[in-house]
Amino acid sequence: MSSATYSEDRSTETLMAPAGTFLFMAMFLFLWISIDPFVDLTGEAILDPSAGNSSRLNQIISLALFAGTLCYGVLHPMRNMILQPRLLLTVLFTWFLLVSVISAHPILGIKGVVLSVMMAVNASIYLLMPASERHFAKMLGIGTLIMLAVAYYGILFKPTLAIHQASELREPMNAGLWRGHFPHKNSAAAAMVIGAFFGFFVMNTWSRLAGIAIIALSCVFLVHTGGKTSTAMLPGILILAWLFEHARFLRIPIAVGGVGLFNLFAVGSAVFIPLGEFISGLGIDATFTNRADIWRFAFSALAEHPLLGYGFRAFWQTEELVYSGGSVETWAVAAANGHNSYLDTALMTGFPGLILTVIWVILLPLRDISRIAPDREHSHLTRLFIRVWLYTIFHAGLETLFFEGGNLIWFTFMFALYGLHLQSSAVLTVDRQSVKSRKVAHA
Repeated sequence: MSSATYSEDRSTETLMAPAGTFLFMAMFLFLWISIDPFVDLTGEAILDPSAGNSSRLNQIISLALFAGTLCYGVLHPMRNMILQPRLLLTVLFTWFLLVSVISAHPILGIKGVVLSVMMAVNASIYLLMPASERHFAKMLGIGTLIMLAVAYYGILFKPTLAIHQASELREPMNAGLWRGHFPHKNSAAAAMVIGAFFGFFVMNTWSRLAGIAIIALSCVFLVHTGGKTSTAMLPGILILAWLFEHARFLRIPIAVGGVGLFNLFAVGSAVFIPLGEFISGLGIDATFTNRADIWRFAFSALAEHPLLGYGFRAFWQTEELVYSGGSVETWAVAAANGHNSYLDTALMTGFPGLILTVIWVILLPLRDISRIAPDREHSHLTRLFIRVWLYTIFHAGLETLFFEGGNLIWFTFMFALYGLHLQSSAVLTVDRQSVKSRKVAHA
């Protein structure tokens, strides 16, 4: 590489650095706080499936962030990393589009696929924005502290909107549980688990004080959400991630076998009565907080359309389902989703869609992790990505997270996937100087 070309690359990076910082923080705050926090759950509109939950301003900001992020990515020297692996994702989203076009709600499906592609593009560019690992940790730390400040502000000054109330129409039994600016206690709990992971990374990479504060504030909030699963999973994932990192022979059993068994015991207990009785005998709620009815209903629906599914976004909360009269299970037909990402993916896109998804979110990350060089295998950055990845693939057994366009957990999970790929490709480095040196060496 000539000195003129090197100078040009350096000038481009210098000009792009402020834009990268702005886009990184804007995307983080938009997803983790939103433009309309503290949603009122007592209004009747919350029960109306036809009521859109995306305002025009929200759509404009989403498009603006996507346009800015895409421009940044196209101008970045590592633009070839955008939306990888392209072949698999092209096949996956083409299949999603196909089953949506022939579904009963093609417009809903097409919109959902387009939004999912946009968020996947955003996530693939997100890690190209920080100038260094320390810069990444600093922005994560500041963003997470702002998120926590907003959440606690709601608890202190907007308790009727930040704490579940008995007057809520959908789930009044959650009264007294914290949700902050999030729409539900489970969303808040999952966010706090991810926030704690960020805290550990920030503590070791940028600021020990900020990291400890993030961990403490996240854990306190997590306990008050009443999210038993997420509360138990936080220490559980930390232990699993340690085993995953230090015992290579356990990696496939943990990721593939663990997720398979988790779904078997959770969803299987709803379908197979003997298994449900066995789970109950262990002192575990075999309904998994009333999810069993939903899973039974979802399995019966999937049996009717196993190959093509019902189309993207074309099953739960559709008017014909919600207002079907609940001839079998009223609670199930009124559910917002299937509370299981794998089951919902199959329900929407059939078993081919589920297989493609599992390859992308479980098998390819396993391959990438196996290719990470020893000097990066035990780094704080790799550890962060593995924790987020493990938490999400397990938590997906109890919540619908995959391909949820504006879902912060899904977005964080996707950039963790890309982070593992970048680590395995020796592209994401501790500081920008390493990238520059590698460009010169390989020119």
